[in-house]
Amino acid sequence: MSIKNLLYEKIEELLNDGLCIAYSGGVDSSLLVKVASDININNKYALYAVTFNTKLHPIKDIEISTKLAKEMGVAHEIIEIDEFQNDEILNNSINRCYFCKKYMFQKLVDFARINDVKNVIDGTNLDDLSVYRPGLKALEELNIKSPFVELGIDKNTVRKLANELGISVANRPSAPCLATRIPYDTELDLNLLNKIDRCENEIKDMGFDVVRLRVHDKIARIEVEKDDIRRIIDNSDRIIDLLKSNGFVYITVDI
Repeated sequence: MSIKNLLYEKIEELLNDGLCIAYSGGVDSSLLVKVASDININNKYALYAVTFNTKLHPIKDIEISTKLAKEMGVAHEIIEIDEFQNDEILNNSINRCYFCKKYMFQKLVDFARINDVKNVIDGTNLDDLSVYRPGLKALEELNIKSPFVELGIDKNTVRKLANELGISVANRPSAPCLATRIPYDTELDLNLLNKIDRCENEIKDMGFDVVRLRVHDKIARIEVEKDDIRRIIDNSDRIIDLLKSNGFVYITVDI
């Protein structure tokens, strides 16, 4: 049986008891939503795509996930999350991702229980197991299932299947939370994170697909794909004006 058929079979099995999908609008969770919506075309099962509206994720996640959920015809719910009410997240320790995932996904588990849905899943794929992701422990503790991991599906396979199924975000770059732009053990500041999000979006509007703005006090360190570094230099006047107007003193490009 093909990996695609195995995925459809797995999601249908989970749908039998109702299904909540943690849905960011990225390619991984979008593939899960697409497969589930294909199976649930007659609305036989309880199916929810649930997006967290948080302080730590790019604002465009809500816009993208809302648009895609509508395209796929699936019930879309948004859970408001304020991580700044949790000191363990705010302190930004090396285990911040664990505390953050636990905080968010507990609310998703509560949502599922209220709506009499047994299964909660997320888009963790096989490649995620090979990098430092303390949040995976929180998912395990809350019994969040990860179909891609269970089926041995890596990121390349996710993108391949998403393209095959015509999902518009099949090639969308990953969008990790904004706290990753700040060094560990530096207390998170909402105004700074909003500034980073705004600056990244403005640089992207200059024609860059992937932009990370890492901040070290007054230093702004720009990360782009290696092939785009030259174009960052070509746009340096605009970027300098943008970042200095947002309070950054030293501006660097990570090679």
